[in-house]
Amino acid sequence: MDLNRDFLRLFTGVFGLLVLLSYVYGVSRANDAQSLWGGIPSTWQNRIVPFMFIAAIGYLIYWWIVLFQLEPASLENMHWPWSDSDGSGLQNLFIANALVLIPSALWLESTLFHINHQYSWTPILVIGILFLVSLGNFLMGALAYSSYQDSIDGSRLMLVGSLMLAIQCILFDFIIWSAKFPWK
Repeated sequence: MDLNRDFLRLFTGVFGLLVLLSYVYGVSRANDAQSLWGGIPSTWQNRIVPFMFIAAIGYLIYWWIVLFQLEPASLENMHWPWSDSDGSGLQNLFIANALVLIPSALWLESTLFHINHQYSWTPILVIGILFLVSLGNFLMGALAYSSYQDSIDGSRLMLVGSLMLAIQCILFDFIIWSAKFPWK
């Protein structure tokens, strides 16, 4: 497989659309959409919803820069902060993006599956999916940070975008939602 910017654009478009469709489909078939909030108090919900939009904007900022602004050489040289550049920047970006998008498309269905069946293993599935999204978000931030250290144009906005996404994905979804959800 030839991993290039065009492939990343296609992947992001297709799987980004799948994430949105999975949410529309999942909410439309939930017996009680409010149950998807789990144990999050209704007083918190109005404060959390704006962060969903902030997260989406952060994701779009990050990937707009990656997919349309950065020079091809900068993409290829993106690396993890704990390693040197080896020309596998596109692969690193793909891994981070796939870890965010693919599990995100599965989260709502897995949550509905747990609500409807409540097997002993379904909490592991749901929390595992949220962990993968959080890991992908962390990796996005790590790539942005190393780009910032390398003085890549746009890296500061990429870092901000990954932090905007992290507030929702890591803090609200993985940590708070998982801790408050009634896993009975």
